[in-house]
Amino acid sequence: MIRHAIGVVLGLVLAAWMVPTAAWPADAAELETNGVVVLETDFGLADGAVSAMRGVAVSVDPTLRLEDLTHEIPPFDIWEGAYRLAQTAPYWPRGTVFVAVIDPGVGTARRSIALRTESGHLFVSPDNGTLTLVADHLGIDAVREIDESRHRRPGSELSYTFFGRDLYALTGAKLASGQIAFEEVGPELDGGIVRIPFQKPELEGTHVAGAIPVLDVQYGNVWTNIDRATFEQLGLARGEIATVRILEGDRLAFEGAMPYAATFGDVPEGERLLYLNSLDNVSFAINLGNFAATHGVGSGPEWRVEVAKR
Repeated sequence: MIRHAIGVVLGLVLAAWMVPTAAWPADAAELETNGVVVLETDFGLADGAVSAMRGVAVSVDPTLRLEDLTHEIPPFDIWEGAYRLAQTAPYWPRGTVFVAVIDPGVGTARRSIALRTESGHLFVSPDNGTLTLVADHLGIDAVREIDESRHRRPGSELSYTFFGRDLYALTGAKLASGQIAFEEVGPELDGGIVRIPFQKPELEGTHVAGAIPVLDVQYGNVWTNIDRATFEQLGLARGEIATVRILEGDRLAFEGAMPYAATFGDVPEGERLLYLNSLDNVSFAINLGNFAATHGVGSGPEWRVEVAKR
């Protein structure tokens, strides 16, 4: 009898375990946060700044899962921080909280905010442009200004230079642990967020235009934000030649021709090519070479590219 009862209980447990997520009640399947915090900073790892942020977070809730996006954003480079967030966030499940601190204006009048995207991700950051691209790519559901009187680390009120530890890590951990709901972060903002202007991908007459948001730094490939759908409006087939112009502001940095190829080895060593990178965006490379270094090309919102069919 006892063995039979145990078998029934185990059977019920296994049956519940095997129920698909979609079959669970909505309140269990659609929790606002999932206990995961992803950190991004320009702090580097030479000192204990990142560890201090992690310590604050686990002091809020030791069961939180803390992950690092990167701490090697170039100092003060808000744009690259914005790009790395947008590049990475879609691969994390909804309910993940991102704490992004690239904050050259730390301690000034710039706002501190939490943003919830239409995809269900949450971001805690200074309102200085860091959230430009996740707002574009994932959509804005709501934005709230962090109430420092409620969410600042006790005893840090007279400190003005380490908001990553004293405000952002603490608020992100509170959200991720469920100790506060998004609506408890602070007052809702109706005026949107600070955005960095840049060239969005579009067809302009006989060419497509876009920006160079980042370089593939390990290899020197030049990555644009021109997506496949925009690029295909040119009607360029594999093997056909594209003409490419790269500008920094009004300065022409590069002008030349290259074939549209599937991968680097489709052209001889040392030759240029246009290809679609792992994000399905137009990119330029030199097979077994460094395009950016060879042609003096950089990245950021001031860099613009034009691609046409020859």
